[in-house]
Amino acid sequence: MKLTTKGRYAVTAMLDLAIHYDDGSVTLGDIAARQGISLSYLEQLFAKLRRNGLVDSVRGPGGGYSLSRSPSEISVAQIVLAINENIDATRCGGERNCQGDEPCLTHQLWEDLSGRIYQFLEGITLAGLVTKPHVQQVAARQQARVHVVMPSRGVS
Repeated sequence: MKLTTKGRYAVTAMLDLAIHYDDGSVTLGDIAARQGISLSYLEQLFAKLRRNGLVDSVRGPGGGYSLSRSPSEISVAQIVLAINENIDATRCGGERNCQGDEPCLTHQLWEDLSGRIYQFLEGITLAGLVTKPHVQQVAARQQARVHVVMPSRGVS
């Protein structure tokens, strides 16, 4: 299993939404500025997250995205799966045909690992991450940096 940039960015962006959960809709531009992720890349990710029911979108002035449910109800595994990331450590993609039409010698080992990775990620919610001291520290630093860089937004 390899978590790609797509998976890392999706989790990061969703955590950003969770941090700002009580602020209403958040623009992708704000997430891009805080997290250093390309706006066009975020647009692609959020299309998938919306299709999979993890975010809601609001159009027009004051629009943006918000979590579709409480941060305590969204796990990291749900985010990773929503953007089509693979939580499978087998080389056959779980098809059990790694050696011709049969499982290889270590298939069960990698299948068990995949299950543990999924359980681990399923056990971590956005709400749990938001409460972590290091997440709070980084979020505060990012917010302060964005306010300094964009003083014309009317936010101090």
